[in-house]
Amino acid sequence: MTVFVFGEAMLEFHGDGGEGLRYGGDTLNTAIHLARDGHDVAYVTALGMDAISDAMIAAWQAEGIDTRFVLRHPTRNPGIYAIHVDNSGERSFLYWRDQSAARAMFELPGMAAALKAAEQASLLYFSLISLAILPEAGRAALLGLADAVRSAGGQVAYDSNFRRNLWPSIAVARDTSWQAVRLATIGLPTNVDERQLQELDLTVDQIGAQWLAHGCADVVIKAGEQGCYHFRTGVREHFAAERAVVVDSSGAGDAFNAGFLSAYLKGHKLQDAVSSGQALARRVIGKRGALPAE
Repeated sequence: MTVFVFGEAMLEFHGDGGEGLRYGGDTLNTAIHLARDGHDVAYVTALGMDAISDAMIAAWQAEGIDTRFVLRHPTRNPGIYAIHVDNSGERSFLYWRDQSAARAMFELPGMAAALKAAEQASLLYFSLISLAILPEAGRAALLGLADAVRSAGGQVAYDSNFRRNLWPSIAVARDTSWQAVRLATIGLPTNVDERQLQELDLTVDQIGAQWLAHGCADVVIKAGEQGCYHFRTGVREHFAAERAVVVDSSGAGDAFNAGFLSAYLKGHKLQDAVSSGQALARRVIGKRGALPAE
């Protein structure tokens, strides 16, 4: 079973200077966790022609990622983000990504081959950030791919990971997200993101009802300390969260998505898939960095 993941990978720098230069990104984090758990994962993005891009690709290959479709931009380089973590483990970010290579990935010659291969994916995974960094034509192409994968009987997993500063307006972000929801078989939203995106104080039940009404088959809502909620037509389930020591909350949602999808793809019951996602998220937030070493 081949998993195709589309998104942006960036260089990661910790504001306290303690961790040095690493790499991360919401979809990359999920892709690497899936590969670590034995799945056949292809990551689709664009990097530069520089030595750091070379090193990033080599590191992903060592993690088991299929990097055939990591495209190389002749003049652009990877984006960068810096993390500051406070004493409670909560993080804040600064970004330098406006001219990243990933933003132009759909303009590169190798993308046609990537899209053709991805149409045969058992699972396609992307996020609202994946869509946010792309120009209009790139968004349309990624959504078109999702339509093709779902029409062919594959699974499409989507996380409405919302970053306000990546969008010209909340209205555009909201409309784009609903287009993705309509094509998703597995929805992995966060209650906080949905409230910000909709500009409403929505309950998890309202979020679940909206996603189902827009066509998503299974919706698993991440709700922090409240745990997770699963919605399917005629089904509502709540899964409590276990207490965890928070060292760094970076990458918690990405880890949950990976743990959940990994178990789901292996045919586990949904309750077990949620437990797998929660367990991986707990391990990640107990260490520093969005993608700690195993």
